[in-house]
Amino acid sequence: MIAVADKTHLHLLEFHDRKALPTELEALQKRIRSSVAIGRTPVIDRIEAEIRDYFDGRRTVFTTPLALGGTPFEKHVWAKLIDIPVGETRAYGDLAREMERPEVVRAVGRANGANQLAIIVPCHRMLGADGSLTGYGGGLWRKQWLLRHEEKISTQAKMEETA
Repeated sequence: MIAVADKTHLHLLEFHDRKALPTELEALQKRIRSSVAIGRTPVIDRIEAEIRDYFDGRRTVFTTPLALGGTPFEKHVWAKLIDIPVGETRAYGDLAREMERPEVVRAVGRANGANQLAIIVPCHRMLGADGSLTGYGGGLWRKQWLLRHEEKISTQAKMEETA
């Protein structure tokens, strides 16, 4: 994965092979009015450790400070995505109804696609109305893997709670 952060906040976390990554990096540089350089910050170290714990099945909540650079609507959608518990999914229409705006289903989909913080803002938890896997910038195979991984984490946590 590729992470972009300043000294205090994470701006981008994407899969290195995402086709839209060059465009995302260019847009990010324009938004923050700065160039992106190779290096490490405490934020990079922190998200690296948190992502490692996530993939090892030891973490479901991320605490790295985020720089969410979207519109107010996108930020609202992303906050709703973060609220989806690990091991659960939602349809785009469900999210629009939770926002009390069922007519904005397509805009929810666009906001979901504009997310630049893969896994942290869990856009992979969104499904089509019929429950099918729908587009994912990291690839559908990866989306399926992430959902299975989170199902295992969730099941393990529930078993530990009842033990």
